[in-house]
Amino acid sequence: MLRVAVPNKGVLSEPAAEMLAESGYRQRRSAKDLAVYDPDNDTEFFYLRPRDIAVYVAAGTLDVGITGRDMLLETAPDDGEGPSAVEDMPLGFGRSSFRFATPVESEIQDVAQLAGKRIATAYPVLLRRYLDEQGLKADVVKLDGAVETACRLGVADAVCDVVETGTTLRAAGLHIIGRPVLSSEAILVRREGAEEIPAVAQLRRRLRGVLVARQYVMLDYDCPNELLDRATAVTPGIEGPTVSPLQTAGWSAVRAMIARNDTNRVMDELWELGARAILVTSIHASRI
Repeated sequence: MLRVAVPNKGVLSEPAAEMLAESGYRQRRSAKDLAVYDPDNDTEFFYLRPRDIAVYVAAGTLDVGITGRDMLLETAPDDGEGPSAVEDMPLGFGRSSFRFATPVESEIQDVAQLAGKRIATAYPVLLRRYLDEQGLKADVVKLDGAVETACRLGVADAVCDVVETGTTLRAAGLHIIGRPVLSSEAILVRREGAEEIPAVAQLRRRLRGVLVARQYVMLDYDCPNELLDRATAVTPGIEGPTVSPLQTAGWSAVRAMIARNDTNRVMDELWELGARAILVTSIHASRI
């Protein structure tokens, strides 16, 4: 039986459950459910605090889990000893960055100026690791939440926190300085050195299938044969477009996958070339 950890709350919880459901796995119906067994796939899902997921996977208690890259690195052993979890594949949602921020009126406008200052964070391991790499000496103030209020309350001179849009920081009178310490997103994690099992390989294929289905659409159009080379250059597809002759002499039907974000641009280019009956269809599942 495959055992999978899923975030029980937070920004990753709902998107993770949706992705697993799209992958064909049964998910919980109530937020009060702590575990769900999927008999069709012989898989059990455990709904845990996102920060704890990498710990359970590293210990071998669970086979794989979905968490944030920031949370994985926060729980990784500093000395490299003992079991650890590692990133298996990115999942394309929950994107954020780990950034420094200071009060707008502060004289600290550069990361180098943080030397000797107090920095509040909910990710002390990540922060200390970065400061050590940069050769910066600073006091790390560990907080469990509401990090953005630390400067206003006089607890810290700066903060280092996970940022999605920056709205919360701006509302607290802070502005971002320096480059991101880390770029994060939801990831699938597994135990380092764990033996590959078929159920994990199947889960990985299904998740990749969902990612492809979300990133691509199927495009169909009719095209004069003399324009086929130019049109298929615009829509090369994955392995190549499918071209079939139409009953109307001198015309062919073309089908190809294209990036979802390019849909309207590609349709416009095809129309200008002379293609007609251009249709776009969403992809609900795939195996590439």
